[in-house]
Amino acid sequence: MTTDPAALPATVDPAPARVPGARYLRAFRSARGMIAAVLVLALAALAALAPVLFPGGYDEQTPNALLPMSFAHPFGTDELGRDIFVRSIYGLRTDLALVALAVPIAMVIGTFLGLLGAIAGWLGTVTQRMLDIIVGFPGLILGISVVLVVGTGFTGLVISIVLIGLPTFGRLARQVLLTQQNREYVLAARTLGIRRSRIMVRHILPNTLDPIMVQGSVFIVHAVFLEAGLSIVGLGIQPPEPSLGSLLNLGMRYVEQAPTYIIGPILILLLLALAFSLLTDALNEAVNRT
Repeated sequence: MTTDPAALPATVDPAPARVPGARYLRAFRSARGMIAAVLVLALAALAALAPVLFPGGYDEQTPNALLPMSFAHPFGTDELGRDIFVRSIYGLRTDLALVALAVPIAMVIGTFLGLLGAIAGWLGTVTQRMLDIIVGFPGLILGISVVLVVGTGFTGLVISIVLIGLPTFGRLARQVLLTQQNREYVLAARTLGIRRSRIMVRHILPNTLDPIMVQGSVFIVHAVFLEAGLSIVGLGIQPPEPSLGSLLNLGMRYVEQAPTYIIGPILILLLLALAFSLLTDALNEAVNRT
């Protein structure tokens, strides 16, 4: 007599039927979630529509250098007469494109590395020791090292953010794995002879989604400030292409002549940080609500 591996006892089924993503959408019902959604959507819309709103582009030069804030130039102009508000919006476009690419890659690869222990215990241990080595380097120092090897610009920043993010998601997934692998439903599945890979995909992986999603919104803020830090020291996005960090790099050189030069990029950085910090709080509250 053989037992159907798919026929788990009803008493140990860990995952009742739910609408996919419903608990994440619930985050936007709170005040913090709604404010975060408005801020993120507004900033994303500005970034996406930048070529339509400002068809002259981010490198349109004029004779009016280092003008103060005005109605015509909300953030003033830079040393080449370029509108800092326009360049800040294009810089926001660059930063959002960067995190939209790098953060999901870090989440997927890091989670996979963290769950390797479900396949073989020694494999998970080796992977965690490798992630511990990465953690031993401060983020900015590691980013500088990566950029010096790979090269400056968008690609170097993506690789830096992904590499720095791997331990964040890998160790979190590992923690969930160690917590879940001794639960009754996992032990029951093993008793019925279900393959480890199936247990990981069917039972353990879904339990990593909540903490990984919350941590992902936290890491977006980290990634934005990492780009700013690398660009400020001249190792990020290179002129004339703008990013929020490269604008701060240029603005600090003229802060005595035009103190308002750096206000615009700093304001947008703070809005981004506020938006995703509020989103983190809303998501955390939604996934932990019973």
